Amino acid sequence: MKKLICTVMALMMVLSLASAAFADGETYKIGICNYVDDASLNQIVENIQAQLDAIGEERGVTFDVSYDNCNADTTVMDQIISNFIADEVDLMVGVATPVAMQMQAATEENQIPVIFSAVSDPESAGLVESNEAPGANITGTSDFLDTTAVMNLIFAEDPDADKIGLLYDIGQDSSATPIAAAKEFLDEKNVEYKEYNGTSIPEVQQAVTQLIDDGVDAVFTPSDNTIMTAELSIYEDLAEAGIPHYTGADSFALNGAFMGYGVDYANLGVETANMIAQVLLDGEDPAELPVMTFDNGTATINTDVCEQITGKTFEELEELFAPLCTAVKPIETAEEFADAAE
Repeated sequence: MKKLICTVMALMMVLSLASAAFADGETYKIGICNYVDDASLNQIVENIQAQLDAIGEERGVTFDVSYDNCNADTTVMDQIISNFIADEVDLMVGVATPVAMQMQAATEENQIPVIFSAVSDPESAGLVESNEAPGANITGTSDFLDTTAVMNLIFAEDPDADKIGLLYDIGQDSSATPIAAAKEFLDEKNVEYKEYNGTSIPEVQQAVTQLIDDGVDAVFTPSDNTIMTAELSIYEDLAEAGIPHYTGADSFALNGAFMGYGVDYANLGVETANMIAQVLLDGEDPAELPVMTFDNGTATINTDVCEQITGKTFEELEELFAPLCTAVKPIETAEEFADAAE
């Protein structure tokens, strides 16, 4: 009897391992919708697709990926998601909060698994019951921003700063929590601040013209997709005015901002793909798969503009910021980057 039990257990273990590791020849249909064409989100999509290719080769499966970009148009977004459902995808990926929220609403009845990426505050957005236990058919990766850390960098570079501009799109859910945190920090420090908003590139350009005229000492923008899209059209004006733009992603710095602080969006894409594999290949339940957050300790400085703006070299800034960051990295402006992941 003992021998029989051992044999059965061994067989079950073999079957379990075979099921989890190899589904040779199996094809999984995945629908990815990107919110807008910008450097951060494009990095995510590129790395999701590259990592899925690598996983597919390793595990002997095929990921049939349908990709689309709604360009911040909710009508187009709805149609893309409807098309995914009609195509009977096995899983949907929503890149950025608005897409994730619409996918959540669209899958309440059909329960198609949804993996989101670049959602700054999944709990406040109502996407999950908690980051530890999402509670439904949706989970993913978060680019949560440590706003206090960014504020500390601002005043490390300029201890006498007494007027801060807060530049963001008031309609971006990802901006709400960090902007509220920035206001609280500045109120406690007794530092004046003023909000500047834009929902399109022309509006953002106008807002930047105004903040330059107002003579702010520095500008803070969280991981706001609207401002990211406009960065290439505003960074030169900010540099000429000597106003450092502190932002919530390294991709801003790649597109000309003085500094990006936050997650590595390439790694965010890789880990999003890994979560897709956990659900489709390993049988993980999204309801029980914790939202993945990341170390937000890397400051990326644009070496093309840093000395013009602050009068300090990269090496001087690196020494200044090092005690406040996990790492300080240089980057140069790459204007073509925004189109690299189309």
